[in-house]
Amino acid sequence: MTSTASIPTAETDAPRVGVRGWLALVVLMLPVLLVSVDNTVLSFALPEISIALAPTGAEQLWIIDAYPLVLAGLLVTMGTLGDRFGRRRMLLIGATGFAAVSALAAFAPTAGLLIAARALLGFFGAMLMPSTLSLLRSIFRNRDQRRMAIAVWASAFSAGSALGPIVGGFLLEHFSWGSVFLVAVPVLIPLLIAAPLLVPESRDPTPGRIDPVSIALSMAAMIPVVYAIKALAVDGPTAAAGGWILLGLAMGTLFVRRQLRAEVPMLEMSLFRRGSFSGAILVNLLSVVALVGFLYFVSQHLQLVLGLLPMTAGFALVPGMVAMIIAGLTVVPISRRVPAHVLVPGALVFSVAGYLIVAATNHEHGVAPLIIAFVVLGVGIGAAETISNELILSSAPAEKAGAASAVSETAYELGAVLGTAVLGGIITAFYRGALALPDGLPADAATTASETLAGAYTAADALPADLGDALWNAAAAAFGSGVTVTSLIGAGLVIAAGVIAAVTLRSGRVH
Repeated sequence: MTSTASIPTAETDAPRVGVRGWLALVVLMLPVLLVSVDNTVLSFALPEISIALAPTGAEQLWIIDAYPLVLAGLLVTMGTLGDRFGRRRMLLIGATGFAAVSALAAFAPTAGLLIAARALLGFFGAMLMPSTLSLLRSIFRNRDQRRMAIAVWASAFSAGSALGPIVGGFLLEHFSWGSVFLVAVPVLIPLLIAAPLLVPESRDPTPGRIDPVSIALSMAAMIPVVYAIKALAVDGPTAAAGGWILLGLAMGTLFVRRQLRAEVPMLEMSLFRRGSFSGAILVNLLSVVALVGFLYFVSQHLQLVLGLLPMTAGFALVPGMVAMIIAGLTVVPISRRVPAHVLVPGALVFSVAGYLIVAATNHEHGVAPLIIAFVVLGVGIGAAETISNELILSSAPAEKAGAASAVSETAYELGAVLGTAVLGGIITAFYRGALALPDGLPADAATTASETLAGAYTAADALPADLGDALWNAAAAAFGSGVTVTSLIGAGLVIAAGVIAAVTLRSGRVH
C-alpha cells in the first residue's frame, strides 16, 4: 500500500520539462475550456430553454444539476480507472463520448430528454477532468513548473467561463438554444488529434484489482445525498429527503471502512489525515458552492430582470473572469513567500466583499454593482483555488494522482450541485414566498409565474400590457429579495472556507 510517507516534501530539484511539456499543457487545457464553457453557456441559455421547453421549477434545476450529479458520483471511480488503465486513454474515451452526446443534447425536444442527455454527459465528463489534472501531475514533476502549470490550468477554466457567455450569447442571438451544446465538437476534435502525439500515457505502476463493490458504494454514497439536497431545496424538509441523506451517509461509511481494510484501496484514505489535503478540498467545495450560486442568479438577473441580451449579459461578466485569471497567475510568485494558511484566507476576503456588494444593492441599481461584485469575487476565487489545487496534487503520491485529482474534482462538482440546488433552491423558495400576484390573473398564468422567474416572464408577455407589467414587476421584486438573502449565505460560506484554510493549511506552505 502507498503511504503518505512517500509523499515528497520538496520537488524543486526534479527535472524540468521543455517545449513538448508545455504543448501538452495546451492540449490538456482544451477539455478544461470545454467544461467551463459548457457550465457558463448553460446558465445563460437557461432562460431560452425555459421558454422553449417549459420545464417545471424542479425540471429547471435538474437541467443544470443532472450533469454534475452523475459526474460527482463517478469521478472517484473514473480517476481510479485512469490510474489503472491509463489517464490519457480515459481522456480520449471521455472526449469522444462527450462530443457525441453534446450533439444529441442540442436537438432534445423535451425537458426530460435534455435532462437525460445531461446525465450522459456527466458519465463521459467524469473521464475528462481527473485525467487532465492527474496528467499534469505526471508531466510536471518540478514543483515550480507544476505550480505555474496548475495556475494556467485554472486560468483556462476561468477563461472558458468568460468565453462561454460571449460565444453562447452570440449563438443564442443568432440560433436556437441547442447551438450552445454543439460548441463541444470543434473543441474536442483538436484534442483527439493532438493528445496521442503530445501527451504521454501515465498510470499507476502497481494498480490494485478492480473492486466493483467499492465502485458501487462510492456512487451509492454520493447520489442519494445530492438528490436529497435537491429535494430539500425544492420541496422543503421531508421524511423522504431525510431517508436519502441517511442512506448516503451509511453507504459512505461502508465505503470508507472498505478502503481502510483493503490492501490496495480504491481511494487512499490516509491522504485525508493531511491538513493540506483535506483542508484544500473543503476550501474548493465551499468556494465553488458560492461561485456557482452567484452565477445561477446573476445570469437570470442580467437577462430577465435587467433585460440584457445574452451576449451583452456575457460581456458584463467578462471583467470578473479576467480578474479571476489574473489573480490565479499573480498568486504563484506570492505563494513562494507567503504560507498557504495566510494567503488563502486573505484571498477569500475579496470574495466575501463581492457577495456583500450584491447584498447591499437591489435589482434597481442596474449592471454596475454586479460587475464590480464579480470582479472582487473573482480575485478571491482565482487566487484561492490555484493554491488549493496545487496543495491537493502535491499531497498525493504521483502514482495516485488520478484518485487525488478525482477527489478534488468531486469536491468541485459537488460544490456545483450544492450551489445550484441549495442557493438556487433558496432563491426559488424566496421568490415563491415573496411573489404577490396581481388581481385578475388567469389561473394558468398564475401557476406558470409561480414556478420560476422565466415562467413569469413568459406569462407576462402573453397578458395585456397593464396586467403583464404588474405581474413582471412583482416577479422581479420577489426575485430580488431572494438574491439578497442568497448573497448573505454565499458570504457566510466563503467566510467558513477562509476559517478552514487558516486552521488546516498550516502544513501546506508552498516551498
